[in-house]
Amino acid sequence: MTSFTGSIRRALGLTAAQRGRESFDMSAQHDGERFRNVKPRPVEGLGKTLSIVWNILLNKPAGTTPAGALPVDALTREQLQAAPDRSLYRLGHSTMLIKLRGQFWLTDPVFAERASPFRRFGPKRFHAPPIALEDLPPLRGVILSHDHYDHLDRETVLALAAKTGVFLTPLGVGDRLIEWGIEASKVRQFDWWQGAEIDGLAFTATPAQHFSGRSLFDGNSTLWASWVIVDDALRVFFSGDTGYFDGFKAIGERLGPFDVTLLETGAYDAQWPYVHMQPDETVQAHVDLRGRWLVPVHNGTFDLAMHRWQEPYERVIGLTAARGIPLSTPRMGERLDLASPHRGEKWWREVAETESARESRTPLRRFFCRQTRQANS
Repeated sequence: MTSFTGSIRRALGLTAAQRGRESFDMSAQHDGERFRNVKPRPVEGLGKTLSIVWNILLNKPAGTTPAGALPVDALTREQLQAAPDRSLYRLGHSTMLIKLRGQFWLTDPVFAERASPFRRFGPKRFHAPPIALEDLPPLRGVILSHDHYDHLDRETVLALAAKTGVFLTPLGVGDRLIEWGIEASKVRQFDWWQGAEIDGLAFTATPAQHFSGRSLFDGNSTLWASWVIVDDALRVFFSGDTGYFDGFKAIGERLGPFDVTLLETGAYDAQWPYVHMQPDETVQAHVDLRGRWLVPVHNGTFDLAMHRWQEPYERVIGLTAARGIPLSTPRMGERLDLASPHRGEKWWREVAETESARESRTPLRRFFCRQTRQANS
């Protein structure tokens, strides 16, 4: 096979699809052709798929992106190195930097301007990362939940390779990294309920209800997962991407309770209920996991759905308050103490109020502009 042909096959996902068929048939999550969820995904015809694409491209409502700048706390390497253990920083979407036992771990790293295979098209960031990619301190490891573009950015991973000790991935995702040029010795891949102990920390890949793929031809050729991180008495759950399912109860029973759950709360819609949770499902998942503090993630960075950009925060605030669940909403770049979380400010309301003020002035501005034009005509 020529290098050109190999590049085309990799770009189209054909290499990953073939590898998935040949390498992972021993996994209970693999049906011999592709990975699958415990609960089968409802069959969706071409008509529904085209309808979703049509709505996303042509029927986007107002307010899915912020009109103003989001508050972001800038970070420096020196600041991070001086931070105490069990510090967590949201860097955007599902990218979180966690300091444990003097070393740093990074989840689902995406520093790209767009969550897309294209440089000029696709969902664009609402904000810059709190710290530049090259300014990050050395990483003990990167934790990946699946291979979608808003969770795994090729250029980011390649830039991190030299400063990262290990990459923890679900089955098949690690092969993508190796294919891109990451040293195989740095990559460790896991099926659900498998894990490893590294420098006294326990990492376990746990079930999720989602899907995978980076092209038209490699759907579900790699596995998706959530993760459990244990540091002595501290237990943290990271959902990755997932719909609501019975697996949360099983995880909570086997590996909980959790001091902090980092649960997806965003990019949901009634058109795709199987693969992303509505806020009420996020809260129920937290309860199923036997979580204490809930930190909503997968929001505030990319426009991936039809809801207003700040809606996930507002909905989850009301839902957790009604059930007496502690909720933490740190700004991007703000330190969160995993051992003793704080509630955080409702920082998104400042931006939302600015947007509302602009919207309320717009009709008045149009009226005066119209009157001025009529007077001058």
